[in-house]
Amino acid sequence: MKREGELNEKNIQIGTSDFKELIEGNNYFIDKSLLIKEFIENGAKIILTPRPRRFGKTLNLSMLKYFFDIRTKEETKDLFKGLKIEKEKEIMKLQGQYPVIFITFKNQKHISFENFEDGIKVLLSNLYKEHEYLLDSDKLSEFDKNDFKEIILRKASIGNVSEAISSLMGYMNKHYGRKVMLFIDEYDVPIQEGYINKGNPTYIRSLGAFEEPNARFGLSQHDEMITLIRNLLTAALKDNPYIEKSLITGILRIAKESIFSGLNNLQVNTILSFKFNDKFGFTEEELKHLVEYYNLKGKSEDIKTWYNGYIFGGKVIYNPWSVLNYIDNNEAGFMPYWINSSSNDLIKKLLLKGDRDIKLELEELIEGNSINKSVDDTIVMQEVEDSNQNIWSFLLMSGYLKAVNTENIEGILNCKLKIPNKEVLIFYRSLIKKWFQETMTSQKYELMLNMLITGEIDIFAGIFKQFVINNLSYFDVSGTEPEKVYHAFVLGMLISLSENYEVKSNKESGYGRYDVMLVPKDISKIGIVMEFKKIDDFLSTTIEEATKAALKQINDMKYADELVNRGIKDIIKLAIVFKGKKVEITKS
Repeated sequence: MKREGELNEKNIQIGTSDFKELIEGNNYFIDKSLLIKEFIENGAKIILTPRPRRFGKTLNLSMLKYFFDIRTKEETKDLFKGLKIEKEKEIMKLQGQYPVIFITFKNQKHISFENFEDGIKVLLSNLYKEHEYLLDSDKLSEFDKNDFKEIILRKASIGNVSEAISSLMGYMNKHYGRKVMLFIDEYDVPIQEGYINKGNPTYIRSLGAFEEPNARFGLSQHDEMITLIRNLLTAALKDNPYIEKSLITGILRIAKESIFSGLNNLQVNTILSFKFNDKFGFTEEELKHLVEYYNLKGKSEDIKTWYNGYIFGGKVIYNPWSVLNYIDNNEAGFMPYWINSSSNDLIKKLLLKGDRDIKLELEELIEGNSINKSVDDTIVMQEVEDSNQNIWSFLLMSGYLKAVNTENIEGILNCKLKIPNKEVLIFYRSLIKKWFQETMTSQKYELMLNMLITGEIDIFAGIFKQFVINNLSYFDVSGTEPEKVYHAFVLGMLISLSENYEVKSNKESGYGRYDVMLVPKDISKIGIVMEFKKIDDFLSTTIEEATKAALKQINDMKYADELVNRGIKDIIKLAIVFKGKKVEITKS
């Protein structure tokens, strides 16, 4: 996009992860170069900095590579002219002073361990080809060069594959006489993909057939992937005399015992940490300059509503992927760009399989409320479904929730969690809508809601009764507080109306709190107040008695006052009485 009257306005480059390409083109660049200073001045030798997907991790590592790489010192020094790091004279002395290895696992998404092993061999072969000049070095022995060629030809044993990054660092150290900077990107992608595909039969190419998990290797495919990744990274990072410093990125902090076993020199900075808190994603100040440059200052509040809300170590952060996509295509309006950049399959799986408490608390979040949870910033993928704490922790670390407030109480992180912004809220709403639509056609679902908002309550009630029978198993109505379950069930059903109605619940009106209220954004439409009653099997209360009590409560407590005060003249009062999966609806 170009501003009127300006010929040289900088472009928005979407999806470019190469720092050199971004700087040399006529592209807008949000200057994160002080990451170099923070990285150097950090006392840790090995630093893991997990962040949600598409938050600039690969681009930042690419910048570090171009800054330190001894091979490209002269041709890349101008890339940093005019950037903040240029003013840091002592740090600039380190430009082009180190051999560098940069490797990314972001494309290592495989359905079996055999495919994963092949993918790793290709990845390492390509890495070695980048450093093929070492084959001409008189510092390497013939034995070294033979092993080097084996990796390039993808003929190396699994033992040599596991040592490949470490070995390459040794070769570079011999050649340059200097220690190596190691940058590893998206280290956890194969681990997450392995978890998603866990339990799938493995296609064994040599046999030309599928085998069930554990049949051949004695371990699940996921365990085998973890073992290979752990061996590869441990060899490169643990007690390696050739390493100067290393920065590792991913989405999650995978549990130390499963990946970073024995790495005592590892510093982890998650989204809850204060270190590096402004280096991934856009800060409010950066966003301000960006929208001013593209004459979109008037859209600042909308951008904030849609794409803001993340909090990294106390710093408010905007989603960079969605912000840039919106600015580049702002004529199309606001869309959930970040959500749409992934299938979100694992998130859907975790929430769908979650228990009643997960679903009730998700409804709380969708209503705009917060929930207080203890979270673990260390994820064991094999155990992510084992507890609600693990699920909430995964959602937080992956960018689907934010921690408004965090307290460390005797080593336990207690967080106040909320949905970060509108695009993530839309994802949750669409997910629940999809769940509810799975037991009836979308046409019948839409008909049911349309009958409600147009006042055809008899038709609505008939469809709703069947809807309850088919869908209430989504929640568990046994146990304590079943009223909350029915309440959440109806709220979930009404999510599709949020475009044209405020769907409100348990808010004060008159002299009390109604259960659910539909407030039309167009005051000429019908407003609706709902009061729920639940009858226990062991009570003698009849449905008729419960219905009368519900309608009396609506009138006595003046629940409709809020609608009246908003100028809504057409108001329906509904008593909804549940007895197990039986339901009766009465209009007043």
